[in-house]
Amino acid sequence: CPFCGHEDSRFTCFSNLNERVRRRRQCLGCGSRFTTYEWIQEGSLIVIKKDGRREDFSREKLISGIRKACAKRPVSTESIERVVDDIEAELNKLGRAEVPTRVVGDMVVDRLRRLDGVAYIRFASVYRAFTDVEELKREADTYAQQTLVVDSKSQLPLFQEGS
Repeated sequence: CPFCGHEDSRFTCFSNLNERVRRRRQCLGCGSRFTTYEWIQEGSLIVIKKDGRREDFSREKLISGIRKACAKRPVSTESIERVVDDIEAELNKLGRAEVPTRVVGDMVVDRLRRLDGVAYIRFASVYRAFTDVEELKREADTYAQQTLVVDSKSQLPLFQEGS
């Protein structure tokens, strides 16, 4: 138990989330409830850094980077977990033992663009290493224009035709 350290708990319910299982547990010592996750560990994936170094893919590092981009934004932990699950599943589907960081970064940018505009701009500004404010402004303007087009297509008309 993360609260009292008791060794034994029982699970009260579970659900499947993509490639992982979420279990709600209750401590048999203090009665507190907590959540655990279980997933299948695929073969190890190596990420090739921009400078050519290679390191093991780290789910925790990916979550940390996305959390920083989403700091003080109305983005739930569950949404961040879903994004990371989705990226991990897509990386595993590639079937490659090594992937460049660019591939992972592009996946994050794509998902953050749909999740939260501010988080997207924050992450993109670091990932794409904008050299000046104008470059950042152009990216924000492009995002705003794309969002307006998407939003206007999904909205219902204000007035019925022929009324």
